[in-house]
Amino acid sequence: MADKQFITIDGVAVEFEKGLNVLEHAKRAGIDIPAFCYSPELSIYGACRMCLVEIIDQRTGRASLDSSCSLLPKPGMVIKTNTDKLRMYRRNILELLLANHCRDCTACDNSTRCKLQAFADRYGITGVRYPQHSPEPKLDCSAPSITKDTAKCILCGCCIRMCNEIQHVGAIDFAHRGSEMLVSCVGEKDIGDSVCVGCGQCAAVCPTGALTVRNDTAKVWKLLSDKSKKVSVQIAPAVRVAVGNAFGIPPRDNTFGRLVAALRRIGFAEIYDTNTAADMTIIQEAAELLGRLKTNPQWPLFTSCCPAWIQYVEKHHPEVMPHVSTTKSPMQLYAGTYKKEGVQDIIRGAIMPCTAKKYEGKRDEFKSSDKLDVEFVLTSQEVIRMIKEAGIDYAAIEPEAIEGKWGNTTGAAVIFGVSGGVMEAALRYALHVLKLDTPENYLALAESGIRGIPKPDPKSGALVEGIKTADIKLGDTVLKVAVVSGLANADAIIERIKGGEHFDFVEVMACPGGCIGGGGQPPASWAVKEERAKGLYLADKEYSFNSVEQNPVMNEWKTLMGNEHAEHEYWHIHYAGHHHK
Repeated sequence: MADKQFITIDGVAVEFEKGLNVLEHAKRAGIDIPAFCYSPELSIYGACRMCLVEIIDQRTGRASLDSSCSLLPKPGMVIKTNTDKLRMYRRNILELLLANHCRDCTACDNSTRCKLQAFADRYGITGVRYPQHSPEPKLDCSAPSITKDTAKCILCGCCIRMCNEIQHVGAIDFAHRGSEMLVSCVGEKDIGDSVCVGCGQCAAVCPTGALTVRNDTAKVWKLLSDKSKKVSVQIAPAVRVAVGNAFGIPPRDNTFGRLVAALRRIGFAEIYDTNTAADMTIIQEAAELLGRLKTNPQWPLFTSCCPAWIQYVEKHHPEVMPHVSTTKSPMQLYAGTYKKEGVQDIIRGAIMPCTAKKYEGKRDEFKSSDKLDVEFVLTSQEVIRMIKEAGIDYAAIEPEAIEGKWGNTTGAAVIFGVSGGVMEAALRYALHVLKLDTPENYLALAESGIRGIPKPDPKSGALVEGIKTADIKLGDTVLKVAVVSGLANADAIIERIKGGEHFDFVEVMACPGGCIGGGGQPPASWAVKEERAKGLYLADKEYSFNSVEQNPVMNEWKTLMGNEHAEHEYWHIHYAGHHHK
């Protein structure tokens, strides 16, 4: 083995790794170099210049400046990240940004989570020497998922690279040049009229408040304060391992009971677990899969739970829509129980990790008698805001249980929140249907390679294992499956299928890592996302039942339907232009 090589950063010897930039080397030494435009999963842009470092020439002792995000070091290199000159440069950059930035920070949806705000505090910016030339606020509230405010944009380009590189949606780009440059939807359209799919990943990487999750909390507070109204809410799987993050609870800890208690204090009359509906989604989707296997179609069955993926198919790959499962998402299935039971006097809401669920909730396909099946959708971020506003000590509150009705659920449903979870849950049930549900087969499924969230390669930014494939044995049948995370990878798998590669079943989650990294979740590092994933798999182990056929509620729910035709109409949805084959 060759001797280890090192570089020196602020007097600390750091082991050299070829291909890794200086900024990532510094992180390994516990040194946080400030940056706006750098994100490990995106290409290097090098625009903000906040990450400048000094490289010391060993012969002359002179220092030269370079951006640490784009600088690849050499063994023996000596680097300084914290000098008088660098601090002066960073303060000047911050003042210039603030001179051209809306400074109504306390009224900003991203207040306390804004990098510009945090860096200004870190470098002691108490005044700005330059006259303020911030543009007039120009709010784009045309979309149900994302709000854009050009006056808060610092032109870091993170949103553009996310939308184009990781998601392949191509909804936004730079427009104009020089001082007129801005981030705009293609053709300078409003977001609501663009090819945006509402995944919210642009907002997740925005360092300021230029792109934020649409805030519907005022609307919900108004509903809760109206004593003539009874408001219910359902909670999605991934929410339970994310809300606690904001209150100092480790990301892998399931705080579902605390969340239920907090929501009751806030004023929600009835609280349910979306996992119950996820169990029924599994039954329906597995039935579709097993039915298709008998016909050996050229195209696989694609999952249908992710609303950003559904929009992506509609706007970018309409030819794929006939092969997308017609099973409703768990959110919509649960809301439909009220409709089937004839309940009229209750307002139905949902708490989701996903910004695109706000769009799904407003779709015409999910209306009956001009009333939405789900009348409002709050993201994890919005619920966190409401808990804080109510003054609830989340870490200290005693856990409570959800409503008893339709309350049973399984571990198979809880893993819906992580990439690969829908696939594994459906195949667990398929094993039961085929009378192959042995502990050995369940273990083989878990260890087949479909688990595990993708991670960005720190050298290239590409998502590692954004597409996972596996051969799953179902008796004498070998099922070829793929788990896809991120919409650029959805593009790739579609091209592979068009090129002749065969798959039977494909799970697609728009957000890298699945719902644990949803656009409505508190933005998180990949390490935190991994901990959230572990939390869901731990919760799976804690349930008494791990496959949906063990859930007694499923038979009760089927009985509610009345007959086979009514069942199909209730469980399935046909989007406009969706003709299932």
